[in-house]
Amino acid sequence: MNRASFFLLFVAASVAASAFGQSTGAGSSTGAGGATGVSTGGTTGGTSGVPSVGRPNPSIPSTPQTNNPSQGLNNIQRPVFISGKVMMDDGSPLPPNVVIQRVCNGNPRSVAYTDSRGHFSFQLGQPTAFLSDASEAGSGGFGVTGASSTGGFGSAQSAGGGNPLSADPFSGQMANCELRAQLGGYRSDTINLVNRSAMDNPDVGMIVLHRMGNVEGTSVSATSLMAPKDAKKAYEKGLQSLLKSRSDEASKEFEKAVLAYPKYADAWMNLGKIRMQQKAFEPARDAMLKAIEADSKLVGPYIELGLMAAQQQKWEEAGQYLDRGLKLDPVDFPQAWYVDSVAHYNLKKYDAADKSAREALKLDPRHANPRIQYLLGLILVEKHEYPASAEQFRDYLKFAPAAPDHDKVKEQLAQLEKYLDQTKEAAKQ
Repeated sequence: MNRASFFLLFVAASVAASAFGQSTGAGSSTGAGGATGVSTGGTTGGTSGVPSVGRPNPSIPSTPQTNNPSQGLNNIQRPVFISGKVMMDDGSPLPPNVVIQRVCNGNPRSVAYTDSRGHFSFQLGQPTAFLSDASEAGSGGFGVTGASSTGGFGSAQSAGGGNPLSADPFSGQMANCELRAQLGGYRSDTINLVNRSAMDNPDVGMIVLHRMGNVEGTSVSATSLMAPKDAKKAYEKGLQSLLKSRSDEASKEFEKAVLAYPKYADAWMNLGKIRMQQKAFEPARDAMLKAIEADSKLVGPYIELGLMAAQQQKWEEAGQYLDRGLKLDPVDFPQAWYVDSVAHYNLKKYDAADKSAREALKLDPRHANPRIQYLLGLILVEKHEYPASAEQFRDYLKFAPAAPDHDKVKEQLAQLEKYLDQTKEAAKQ
């Protein structure tokens, strides 16, 4: 087989760059391969091709059930409450409204905010809704491989698509679960939640945040810290409305906050997220741009704009925003590295796509998104690095054994291996 005929084997994957698809994840019994585009949600199906991009699909909140409903109230599970405090390792003031995440099997779910003194509390099993955060995807959770009821990942959701309010399901067991704080530019200590029960002391203690030196951007705007009291009050009311799944109320409060203080970058960003949820993309884009205008070091708006542009297949725009956001913060957004790689792949900027895919791999040690391997394999084909490409395809098949496109990728790998064998034999002659 010559190189031209081998290249034809992959042309379908390259041409599929403008299509939509869904992703698959390790640990999940279902998933789908997708074209190089943005996932539109759903739990199964899709077409094989270049990996898809997207955000986590919200799980349906589950209600604690009795083993035998006829036994009445005595068997209803008592609620499990969790509380604690977050602090900086150097004792510096904690930014307001730091997100608390519960991470089970590598899949993070936001469950609470800290108050002005760093305290937090929440109830396991009580549905709590948050606007999806780009940092929740791919890092053992972000994301492109969503949560299933078995604790793995479920279907992906695109930026601006579906419902970005994610619910926190109660599993009845805390095996492989831990608690952490999420703040861009900081590494969080974790607290093990194994075997927590209603009889335990709800106070889990202190979560300490440690500054990472290579992060230039911020996840909480410095200009937001200077907001007047009435603007801060409206903003915090908006966050509380999100906890109650009242996005319309939250939107009104965030609008009050930016009206009172036009430089309230965090309020603009959250307002933009709600508009994305409502598929009001232009108003969402305007809100994100106002957030950047208020604070150019705030990372979130760049990432959100990049994801939204990718969902609309505006690859040049997606790459520009994601490149900027990832330059400000290269460690907290593994999903953004993946989407950035997809954007550059579609733009035929294969060196840039290669770099971003490898950064995504570094931030995904648990292989929560095995389609990174497949994407990197396709990139390496375009760079004529066939042995390395075959290795990435093998990794994909190993980490995603139940993927619907498993047989197709296996066939592609077989063709690639045949070509490599023929090349070796030709070299001996």
